[in-house]
Amino acid sequence: MSSNKKIEEGLEHIRNAEKSLKTSLLKWRPDYENAADEYNKAATCFRNAKSYEQCKDCLLKAVECYKQNKALFYAAKALDQCILVSKELGNLKDIAQYAERAANMYQNQGNGESAASSLDKAAKILESQYPADALKLFQHATEIAMIQDSTRQAAEYISKVSRLHVKLQQYDLAADTIRRELGLHQQNESYQATGRLTVALVLVQLARGDVVAAEKAFKEWGNYCEAPELQTLETLLQAYDEEDPENAKRALNSPFIKHMDVEYSILARDMPLPEGTIRQSKEHTKEKNVEDSADADFSVPTDAANVETDEDENSGGLGLC
Repeated sequence: MSSNKKIEEGLEHIRNAEKSLKTSLLKWRPDYENAADEYNKAATCFRNAKSYEQCKDCLLKAVECYKQNKALFYAAKALDQCILVSKELGNLKDIAQYAERAANMYQNQGNGESAASSLDKAAKILESQYPADALKLFQHATEIAMIQDSTRQAAEYISKVSRLHVKLQQYDLAADTIRRELGLHQQNESYQATGRLTVALVLVQLARGDVVAAEKAFKEWGNYCEAPELQTLETLLQAYDEEDPENAKRALNSPFIKHMDVEYSILARDMPLPEGTIRQSKEHTKEKNVEDSADADFSVPTDAANVETDEDENSGGLGLC
């Protein structure tokens, strides 16, 4: 009964909103402000009744009324609510466009912080199922934070960009964004974060198959690493340089790497190991095959010599007769 009552109440607010939008001989312009307020009240009623489709429909109508009234901040707030309602519906496909629209409206009102925050919240909802869409939203949030000269906030957003590049196996792009992230941490004097991120950059360069670039990253940023990080990286790079898969595996399984952000720990777990042992095994097998072949070749002439000796003896016997 309570839900039905809320739905009836919401429908009444919709009727009031529609009345506000009507014009007449004495009312030339729709009352967008009142209509937006009534649609918002209707959306609240439908949300309480868990009628999320009706709720979203009313919010979108409120957005249009706010836009007509040039109240972009409130239009953006209504779009933020649409994002949450879409999450409740399990309909994520429209979330990215709602977030982009909201961010643009916030920016037009000069509120960059709210714009970046709206993009960040939407991206967090999307990143598990739609990482590519989330990536674009985090990138946009990073750009806005940089415009606002909020380097700490930008570092937080670009960190999410880097991790999503790794998740999507876009290692070249991941290396670029991690370097940007390192620059921001250095600028903010966040040296502990810089050390941890150095390990991430080395892992990404190794995943690219570029040991030289990994060693270069270590030389450039390794002075920010703490003792466990240094020891892990030195062991890891030496193992790849010497093509020692056992030591490489041991370094990649170190507790420090396992407790990194999940994308980097998964990257370390799935990292292709150097092929030194495999190559040596193949060479050993090849050499053994050659030796076996040589032994086989040597045994054939021995039998042939015995045959020839017998023939010579028989031939000689016939000559004496």
